[in-house]
Amino acid sequence: MSAMKFFMPQVNQMGSGCLEEAIIDICKLGYKKALIVTDKVLVEVGLVGSVVEKMGAKGIEAVIFDGTQPNPTCGNVEAGLKLLNEGQCDFVISLGGGSPHDCAKGIAIVAANGGNIRDYEGVDVSEKPQFPLVAVNTTAGTASEITRFCIITDEERHVKMAIVDKNTTPLMSVNDPALMVGMPKSLTAATGMDALTHAVEAYVSTIATPVTDCCAIKAIELIRDNLEAAVADGNDLEARENMAYAQLLAGMAFNNASLGYVHAMAHQLGGFYDLPHGVCNAILLPHVQTYNAQVCPERLAHVATAMGVDVAGLTAQEGAEKAIEAIKVLSAKIDIPAGLEVLGVKADDFPILTENALKDACGFTNPKQATPEEITAIFAAAM
Repeated sequence: MSAMKFFMPQVNQMGSGCLEEAIIDICKLGYKKALIVTDKVLVEVGLVGSVVEKMGAKGIEAVIFDGTQPNPTCGNVEAGLKLLNEGQCDFVISLGGGSPHDCAKGIAIVAANGGNIRDYEGVDVSEKPQFPLVAVNTTAGTASEITRFCIITDEERHVKMAIVDKNTTPLMSVNDPALMVGMPKSLTAATGMDALTHAVEAYVSTIATPVTDCCAIKAIELIRDNLEAAVADGNDLEARENMAYAQLLAGMAFNNASLGYVHAMAHQLGGFYDLPHGVCNAILLPHVQTYNAQVCPERLAHVATAMGVDVAGLTAQEGAEKAIEAIKVLSAKIDIPAGLEVLGVKADDFPILTENALKDACGFTNPKQATPEEITAIFAAAM
């Protein structure tokens, strides 16, 4: 086996009530004034105010940037960076799901390295560690709170930029399921399928390791046992906590084994049509794995087992088909749309979507490298 690196934040807080412990740790680090990167919804529901109050009680001031869009843009990063500098903040807190986390990473990497967020598209482009970032998670799916992946939409090119950089790894992650109980059913479903996609893509990745395999398989098992319950009852704290662990494990897997064509293609749908990332992943996942089954049916048969399917006596190919079927069944049970057409995707746009998907860094570790015609065929099958 070749040498490997394993990336993760220095400190990772987990479990109900861990936010308070995180604030104590922030105080010990000596930080005094935070730029809180979040969105307007979390401000309106009072969650941001509650966090600001808890920090204030410990002597930590806060400046709030609530301009993060569902698919954060270069403009969002620039606006947040301006507020960071004007407020003379000494660290950043991202509060929310993947969108605020990615926006905060963009702000923090530019704050430390200068230039424009567009300068950092690609793999390990930055030279300096980002501005200190604490990522407080309110969803169970993206795992952006622990990863070195930062996805920012370039609104000029209508492209989602994949920034994969060790220097975007947060200093600390916080996964407190008590912050997740207010998530609506549709968001719980979409983020849960995002986590499943992370685990499956990491497991079939060309750079998977025994460490990432363990994380991915356990994540799939936890999602199998808890996602439906979390969607059905958002106040089910046991299901919420297990999903928080699942998405964390899936994040540990893909943060180090990377991803595949599901994400490479979903990024283009999000950037071009401004569609929800988790839903795009969920729709594309079975179709990309049907393509991948040509070269890694054994791995997908393991996924079937983790999904609770008995594959004893089946060939690897039959086991792979069972995994794909199980993914479709789970998606249907939690009301994920059946195809891309209902989201407004148009076949006329396949050429540009395909071209950009093949440039996306996430596709480089897909188990089978595709031709443009094959990527277009996958888009078509997912309609």
